[in-house]
Amino acid sequence: MENFLQLDNVFAGYNHNRDIIKNITFSIQKNCITGIIGPNGSGKSTLLRTIAGKIPYHSGNVIINKKNVFKLTNKERSQLIAVVLQDYIYSELVVQDYILLGRLPHRSPFQFFEKKHDLKIAHYYMKLTDTYYIRNKKMNELSSGEQQLVSIAQALTQQPQLLLLDEPTSHLDVMHQMKILNIIQQLASAQKLTVLFILHDLNLASEYCDQLLLMDKGRIFSKGTPEEVLTYSNIEEVYKTVVITLTNPLSKKPAIFPVSERILKMNNNKK
Repeated sequence: MENFLQLDNVFAGYNHNRDIIKNITFSIQKNCITGIIGPNGSGKSTLLRTIAGKIPYHSGNVIINKKNVFKLTNKERSQLIAVVLQDYIYSELVVQDYILLGRLPHRSPFQFFEKKHDLKIAHYYMKLTDTYYIRNKKMNELSSGEQQLVSIAQALTQQPQLLLLDEPTSHLDVMHQMKILNIIQQLASAQKLTVLFILHDLNLASEYCDQLLLMDKGRIFSKGTPEEVLTYSNIEEVYKTVVITLTNPLSKKPAIFPVSERILKMNNNKK
């Protein structure tokens, strides 16, 4: 199967004298869900922003659908990639108008207003993400969790081929976390959507991702299936904490259990 996203020896950072991510090489196939995991400061967001074309890379190549991401026009990039970052939105735009901004890359020249087709697409993804009921509220009136859902609805309304998300479940309760990840999983399969997202919850990453990139100190420490990456030795070495890994009896994916220092001491005292 052909690679849809390919990074070859990529070095990137916010200024040329200091690379944050170093020697990044990996590939993703079409409609694959890939999770980026790793401790704070390991370079996860920098990697995502580099792929999105928001941070210039100093060497190497970022190829999406056989095209160099920095050689695409803004419109071409927006038709290909949708990005959901963690930024809080202070806009007074009404939710529906904000979500409809996702249709801008698909407008024809001199088209200044959305068509019925655009509204139909926006309504579909609003209902899918459970944001239709707040469509007439202003963005700055929403909670962080609601803004997160609206941002995801806008990205899906953009109908990209590659969806990049920075911690899409961070402000959501368990119900909405599962709902969003189930939607992403469903769309990846049904619409050939390729997804790359950052997750801090290792169990969610294990359950929903086809492959994982474990980052540490700006480099890829391990890459592969959840079974290959989420070993207790990998997690303990990168996160500097003790864990137990078992197998989810239904999905057969790894499940990670943290072990508190108190329990460790109690266990050691029994020996």
